[in-house]
Amino acid sequence: MSGLYVVTGAGPVGWTVAEQLAEQGWRVRVLTRSGSGPDHPQIEKLKADVSSPGMLGNAFEGAAAVFHCIHGSSYSAAAWQRELPAAEQAVLAAAGEAGAVVVFPESLYSYSNPREVMTEASPRDAAGGKRGIRTALLRARAASPTDTVSVVAGDFFGPRVRMAHAGERMVPAILARRPLQVVGSADQPHSFTYVPDLAAAMIRAAGKPEVWNRVLHAPTNPPLTQREIAQTFAGAAGVPAPKVRAVPGWAVRTLGLFSPDMRELGEMLYQFQRPFVMDSRASEELLGLHPTPLHAAARETVEWWRSELAAARGTGRAPAGTPAGAPAEAPAGTATGTSRKP
Repeated sequence: MSGLYVVTGAGPVGWTVAEQLAEQGWRVRVLTRSGSGPDHPQIEKLKADVSSPGMLGNAFEGAAAVFHCIHGSSYSAAAWQRELPAAEQAVLAAAGEAGAVVVFPESLYSYSNPREVMTEASPRDAAGGKRGIRTALLRARAASPTDTVSVVAGDFFGPRVRMAHAGERMVPAILARRPLQVVGSADQPHSFTYVPDLAAAMIRAAGKPEVWNRVLHAPTNPPLTQREIAQTFAGAAGVPAPKVRAVPGWAVRTLGLFSPDMRELGEMLYQFQRPFVMDSRASEELLGLHPTPLHAAARETVEWWRSELAAARGTGRAPAGTPAGAPAEAPAGTATGTSRKP
């Protein structure tokens, strides 16, 4: 690759993509509503609402690739439907004018047969709610004249990943040696993707035109149960493995009668009540990448959380906890990846 690279959003995915590009020596422009992003000599931070077509022409001029890493203002299907399609169409149109490929982080939501191991060739025809919205977005990308790549990830973990099953809900409690509550089942295999591996795959895909206009899988280690990933974090932290208790599906659905957040979480319970596994080997071969070894990814995650919690104590702000609500999504124009899925 050469030239300028644009990143929309500065949550864990956008932030990590921008950092990796800058560390490789590329010039990076980060667009968010707040003007946030990593501090680096190679990174230019601009305030922009990427859902507004009129703001994107100049911002995308000269870009070789756009990494579209924003999400909805909430985790609700209504917010997704209201915000995401329009923002993607604006980005696709502006990137097409600039001659740039658009690279998207993507979730497993669109897979219509998640009872089987999900591969790049698996059907992506899920309907209804947030799953149907993700399906529609993929179809719109395929229909666009602008070149695109969608890189699918499992549930996020890693530095800067907060509101996630393997983030704020888990790691601070482990470090504090408290018991954990997880949803669904603690003992069903589940795919977790380390965010730096997702970012690396997105960057590599942007530079390989032969993989454009298709769906790839981010390098992802073999599946772990929620109990196993908690034990992995504990081992990396040098603390005892936590006691883990699962909140059953009926309890989540009952709470959903009173809490919109829990109602949204209940829609995705199927992912934690039975195996929910992706296979990334075909994409790894295409991209020449492999997932970060689990012990190293866990160590980096724990070290980041320790630093974050220490900073919170030093400033007097409330440290991150282990909320039981649904994953919060980053506001449009700010980030993808503060949530558990892109």
